[in-house]
Amino acid sequence: MRLLLLPVAALSAAVVGCAPLQQAVQVPTFEVQSVRLNSLTLLGNPTANVTLRVKVGNPNPVPVRLANIASRLILDGQDVGTVNLPNVNLPARGETVQDANLSLPLSLNAGAAFLNIARGQQVSYRLDGTFTADLGVLGQPTFGPFTLSQGVWKQPAILPF
Repeated sequence: MRLLLLPVAALSAAVVGCAPLQQAVQVPTFEVQSVRLNSLTLLGNPTANVTLRVKVGNPNPVPVRLANIASRLILDGQDVGTVNLPNVNLPARGETVQDANLSLPLSLNAGAAFLNIARGQQVSYRLDGTFTADLGVLGQPTFGPFTLSQGVWKQPAILPF
């Protein structure tokens, strides 16, 4: 146990000695660029097919690989499904755009929210989740949970009623 504490203490002292921790490492940013309900199946196995485009930014001066971004899609306060984005490579002080094609099962509450979207009505959305950073020899720590992004979803109606 003592052998483990010495390297951790040395690393901590080096990070704190060089700069405040908040300036040393910054959390990636997440922004939903677009979200689209492509189709809604109500019979048989009810599902909503959604395309989600997320811009992930890296404010740090070194490249970062996120091994996974795992989040939950919340519509009007209802958890409607999982969004996973594996292997996101971020350039230093740069960004990348990731697309997720989702097939989400519909519950009664989720179905109501997706029907509103399909009719062209607005709903609030939120992505709550975690991300796992690949830090090489330092391991793969998971950060969060955080609210990664939130906003209002409104698109042209895809249902005539």
